[in-house]
Amino acid sequence: MSLQKDALAVRENAYAPYSNFKVGAAIRAESGEVFTGCNVENVAYPEGTCAEAGAIAAMIAAGETRLTEVYVVADSSHPVTPCGGCRQKLSEFGTSDVVVTMANLEGTELKMTLAELLPGAFTEAHMDKA
Repeated sequence: MSLQKDALAVRENAYAPYSNFKVGAAIRAESGEVFTGCNVENVAYPEGTCAEAGAIAAMIAAGETRLTEVYVVADSSHPVTPCGGCRQKLSEFGTSDVVVTMANLEGTELKMTLAELLPGAFTEAHMDKA
């Protein structure tokens, strides 16, 4: 399957009883394997966890540590960007030139690199004196 199809399919599994805003994400690891995630809300944390974080967790659980491509989809009037926390997580496991495709259900897509999504990302280079 393509990242688009995988993200659309996993989006259907999102647990969003409070916002009714379902998000699906698919990431391709350096090995070529694809990992998916969807948002999950709960009473104590109604804003929930993000789809991208779920996909990254699945990738790490499988022993992968580098991502090469990302696809995120939600039902919105225009493509939704990953939240700030997910942008940082994505940059932790991908290089600045990794393309993140954001889409809505109507098929509108917006492509940006991680560097464009998170200029000035915190990296290992910032901890050179640690």
